[in-house]
This record gives sequence, structure tokens and C-alpha cells, in this order.
Amino acid sequence: MGAFFSLNILPFTWYDVYLVGGCVRDLVLKKTPKDFDIITSADLREVRKTFPWCAIVGKRFPICHVHMDGTIVEVSSFNTARWKSSVYFTHGIEAPNNCDKKDLLRWRNCLNRDFTINGLMYDPYARIVYDYMGGMEDIIKTKVRTVVPAATSFQEDCARILRANRIAARLGFSISRETAQSIKNLSSSVLRLDKSRLLMEINYMLAYGSGEASLRLLWRFGLLDLLLPFQAAYFVRGGFRRRDKRTNLLLSFFYNVDKLLAPNRPCHSSLWVSVLALHKALSDKPRDCSVVAAFSLALHNGGNFSEAISIARRINKPHDTRFHELLDPSGLDEEDLEGEILDLAESVKGSLFQMTNEHLVSGALAGYPQAPHSDLALIPLAMYLKAVDFFDCVKVSAGENFLSKKGREINYEYLARGDLQEVRHVFARIVFDTVYPLHLDQNQSK
Repeated sequence: MGAFFSLNILPFTWYDVYLVGGCVRDLVLKKTPKDFDIITSADLREVRKTFPWCAIVGKRFPICHVHMDGTIVEVSSFNTARWKSSVYFTHGIEAPNNCDKKDLLRWRNCLNRDFTINGLMYDPYARIVYDYMGGMEDIIKTKVRTVVPAATSFQEDCARILRANRIAARLGFSISRETAQSIKNLSSSVLRLDKSRLLMEINYMLAYGSGEASLRLLWRFGLLDLLLPFQAAYFVRGGFRRRDKRTNLLLSFFYNVDKLLAPNRPCHSSLWVSVLALHKALSDKPRDCSVVAAFSLALHNGGNFSEAISIARRINKPHDTRFHELLDPSGLDEEDLEGEILDLAESVKGSLFQMTNEHLVSGALAGYPQAPHSDLALIPLAMYLKAVDFFDCVKVSAGENFLSKKGREINYEYLARGDLQEVRHVFARIVFDTVYPLHLDQNQSK
């Protein structure tokens, strides 16, 4: 792994080097880290001398991006962080007893972390995990808790509100009572972040295998209302309580998304955006389950309607009847079924456009008095165009079929970079598994 290679070639005769943050937490939990962060007593200029292929980025808190094996390892320096030390003494937290100089340096750095479970340092040579914030205890308790008082922590950096949800969803942890209360009280402060940062956080939640849990937590804390208002309005219309344990079609879609993804096997954002758009189209106008199946099959095989319709009409297994958006099959003939597929494709594109336009976001929600109101259109134009391109093979004028993927195995490298064949293949599997669950009786008893 790139991080350990980095550790191995730094000049240890002179410098201390540690793995820090979430990667240590994941290693303790025996999970695959999404990425690796390193902190060293070396100056960043020394790091750059050691790694000629790295770049120093950031003005306020500069770090080195070391490119290795197709990944970026972030290397920061104790020397850079030291000038921020005045913040460490504003929270009334005292340093541990019997601190030597190195302990104090490590403690001060850990105190600046967001959550206790991220406030761990690992010396891979001494094989010691340094824990000054109670992170190991909170890992055992499966709790997400801020290092400093939650209200203070979130006022210092409101992005931590979203990170708390992301980490809890990914690990299946609960959020401590104080932290949860501050998230509720300060949830609207996330709107101070720019759209690109908000989009990055949402992508971390939905593209790495914890989408269903993330949506539930976003809804619970009122964050879905601000970030994905169409989806929040859907929860409102369905009478979904903030702590509801039930499922719905949107959550079921992401349950099946999550089965195919992982922190080290993410998808391109166009996949989850397309899932949101399809769900919104079905929520606005419920469809015959065979139409939804044929639509997904047509996407998978590159626009071959006759093949998609032929397969869809031969499906003899029951669909998931829990969701009002999926209607019973009505025995449509081939011509009518083709027309319904095309209509659904246009509806999905229309949903994408609505989700991109802030005036339409605001106006569409006005029809639901209890729904949250927001004019935040989180999805940028480039992402909208990529998603529209994804559905481009389902159209009347498709004289030539687009290429379709062969085989069922997912190429995760292609999926992460947004290869159309790969994304369509995975999308079709998600839709099909949602409409026709493999273990229907077990699924419906959830």
C-alpha cells in the first residue's frame, strides 16, 4: 500500500512518522481504509525532497499530496500544525499527566481532530497506537463523539456535521447524545459550505457503500431537507418519521446500491444521481413493474428494445408489492410497452433537469405544505449532462444500438471513472434487484 511505502522510505534517522485519523480507526476495526494520512516531524520541504513526484497544496494548512500506485497519500507536518496551537487551550481540556515533549506534540495534534475515533495515531515501527482522546473506548462502544464539545466543534467547522453522519453510516455506529443534539441545532449551518464541498460530502455518503444508512441519518437530523429537498419531500408525503425503521422505494434502491459498493470500490457520481432521478420519476408517476424492468434492461443492452421487452415479458417472479410506485403488471402489448419505456426515459431526464434547477426545486416543493423548502440545486450542470448521457440509448431515434457490456462481473475501475457501459450494467442490476428481490419473502419481512 502506498502509505506504508511512504513510511518505509522517509529518513527515520531524523524524523518521526505516524499514520493518523480515519485510516488508523479502520485498521483497528480490520476494515479497508478509504485512504491514508501521514503526519511527520519532517518539514514539508523535506518531504518534497524525498518524494519528487509530490505537490504541496493548501495555503492555510499546507499538506503534501504524494502520488503512489494510482492513489494520493496525504502527508502533513507537525511543524505546519504547531502555529495553530492557540486553539488547543480554548476548550478547557488539560494535557495528560506525565507528558513528555513528544506526547504533548501528539496530544495537541489529536486535540485538533474532529471525532475521538479519528484522534488516533499509529507508530508502525513501535506498533503503538496513541490514544489521548478516548477513541479506542468509543470504537468499542461504537460511538461517534466530537473531541471537543460538539457545539464548539461544529461552529469551528460545520463540515463536521456531515462527516459525523458519513462516518456513523459507514461504520454502523451511533452518534453520542451531545453530538446528535448539536447536529440538530446547527444543521442549517452546513449551507455556509460551497456547493462543491456539499456535493463532495454527499458523494462520500452515496458512492461508497453506505447510501441507505446515510439517507436515514440525513433525514433523521433534518439535513436531507436542505441538501436533497425532493427526496425529503418524498419522505414527508410517505409519512416517514425521523426515526422510522421502515423502508421505502428510495431506501430500497440504495440498499441494493450498497450491496455492490465498498469504500475501496466506489461508483461514479452519475450512478447515484441516476438512481435518484429514476426514483423521483416513479414517485411522481407510478409505473407498471414490467415497464421499469424493461427500461433497465434496455439501458443494459444498449437500447435494444425488442430484446429488453422480450425478457421483461417472460419474467414470472413476483415484484416487490410494498411500494406504491411499482404497479402490478397490466399485460401491455409490445408497442404500448415500448411507448411506456420511452415515456419513463423522458420522465427521468425531466427529473434530472428539475433536480439541477434551483427555481424548479423551490417551486415544485411549494405544493407540499409540510415539505421542507430549499432552493439549493446541489447537482451541477456537468453532472446533469453526464447523467443525461447515461440515458441517451433509450430513445426513439436510436438507429444503432449502443454497445452493451458482456458478462456480470463488475469492473470497479471503469465504474469509478463513469464508463457508460459499466454504469448502465450496475444501474440495471440495482433496479432489477429492487423490483424483483432475490429473496422476496425475507426482504418483505424486514
